[in-house]
Amino acid sequence: MSLRKQTPSDFLKQIIGRPVVVKLNSGVDYRGVLACLDGYMNIAIEQTEEYVNGQLKNKYGDAFLRGNNDEYVNKQAHKIKNR
Repeated sequence: MSLRKQTPSDFLKQIIGRPVVVKLNSGVDYRGVLACLDGYMNIAIEQTEEYVNGQLKNKYGDAFLRGNNDEYVNKQAHKIKNR
């Protein structure tokens, strides 16, 4: 069995349109559907939920996260419910 190495760019292309968690340097998490991103890691998310210390604080339709504030992007295990 051969394992194909995956670059971060490959991973990000695969998760567009899927539920993600974006953690900011401040510790705040944003969860939603990844709409798009650019080479500076600026991220647009739809159906966005903001979590502070693990607790839901706000819900937004669309959100734009500036790349220099992103700590990491992770694909989310469960689906976002349609509103």
